[in-house]
Amino acid sequence: MGLKSIEAGVLEIAYLDDGPKDGWPCIMGHGFPYDVNAYEHVTPILADAGARVIVPYLRGYGPTRFLSTDTPRSGEQAALGADLLALMDALKINRAIIGGYDWGGRAACVVSALWPERVVALISGNSYNIQNIADAMVPISATEEASLWYQYYFHSERGRQGLTKDRRGIALQLWEMWSLKWDFDKTTFEASASSFDNPDFVDVVIHSYRHRYGLVAGDPAVAGIEERLAQQPKISVPTISIDGDADGVNVGTAHHVNRFEGLHEHRVFAQAGHNLPQERPTLWAEAILDARKLAAS
Repeated sequence: MGLKSIEAGVLEIAYLDDGPKDGWPCIMGHGFPYDVNAYEHVTPILADAGARVIVPYLRGYGPTRFLSTDTPRSGEQAALGADLLALMDALKINRAIIGGYDWGGRAACVVSALWPERVVALISGNSYNIQNIADAMVPISATEEASLWYQYYFHSERGRQGLTKDRRGIALQLWEMWSLKWDFDKTTFEASASSFDNPDFVDVVIHSYRHRYGLVAGDPAVAGIEERLAQQPKISVPTISIDGDADGVNVGTAHHVNRFEGLHEHRVFAQAGHNLPQERPTLWAEAILDARKLAAS
């Protein structure tokens, strides 16, 4: 698997590229606080099935860099979607199977909802990942509120300072809380933790978790996208959505079914937490291959 980079939109995006160059395009995105290693064992399965697999480091992670110091270090959903679309344009990929979980899944949902003509099929961890910012201040159950402690922590200056001083400590805490059945080792964690040393990591993360609650302004360059997302557009492309039944931060998303108006199937990975492709790589790859068949049916 080769590490490459390309100018795409406001970024120099670093990405892993594997499989035949003329293979069917498949772009997978990682979440917070993870990185491209989430797909280490997914990629060979897909490459063997003829896919060209592209796994980018999201803005604020690993070797990906902003091209200008003037660009806002936004982590909002519109920016993530714009990055994915810009990457497809830069790589001259007209249509692809796209997907991911957490932040990466959100980017894929944004592109699928707003630019369905660019998407063959969608694989989405935790289903409809487009945020409803207008309702962000509506309280949820006490159990769910407790699982979101890190988001509220990042709303404060104390949280910004805490993330700046101890990126690895906070990330490790979240890995352990979100994937209770995943027996990962120190080497596995450290392989991804180095991506959090990106100079823009803290700014992007803090902005992401403040913007989604309407606490800070977004990047004016993607305001038009945010306006469209505020309408909570439905997703029409063939989709396989996935939950883990041992996810410590998400109680399940089967109720998102009405957000999909095309071919849609929901799966639950047994004993899996939040980091779905890294915890269950064979099942994740199988979902991608099945989504491809679904799109062809």
